[in-house]
Amino acid sequence: MTATTGLGAPGALQLASPDLLRSVFRRHAAGVAVITARGDSGPAGFTATSLTSVSAEPPLISFGIGTGASSWPAVSAAEHIGVHILGEHQEELAATFARSGADRFGAPTAWREGPEGVPVLDHVLAWLVCRVVARVPAGDHRIVIAEVVLGDPTGDGRPLLYHQGRFSGLRD
Repeated sequence: MTATTGLGAPGALQLASPDLLRSVFRRHAAGVAVITARGDSGPAGFTATSLTSVSAEPPLISFGIGTGASSWPAVSAAEHIGVHILGEHQEELAATFARSGADRFGAPTAWREGPEGVPVLDHVLAWLVCRVVARVPAGDHRIVIAEVVLGDPTGDGRPLLYHQGRFSGLRD
């Protein structure tokens, strides 16, 4: 490995800040998922790009959610959550679940009550129902860790991606 005296272009270095973090992660392409939960006032859900496979044995996933998010009260109380991997044909669905104040489960969103009462979205590439095992404080967010209970990986299509502040698909 070769050591360098300067990192990046002159004047490009920035001190840690929320804007720096957002700017860097806009350059990180991520798959798009929708997380759902049954809440006291009905189904809740949000678009997530922080979904991660944590462990194969036991099968665990994680995702981050802001404690100020409208879906946080439902996710904070839920024993089970739904995880939905979106296809490139679902850009509008991703935008709906990302938009504050949107009627996320109203038409045209197609969904049904699934196992453990979890809202399950139709026509996704894959979905899981998971049992929440931990909610770890992380700044203004919580990292939710959940164990996979069951799911369906058989949807058709290619994944939806999020990059540079917008949704897109894979290129050949």
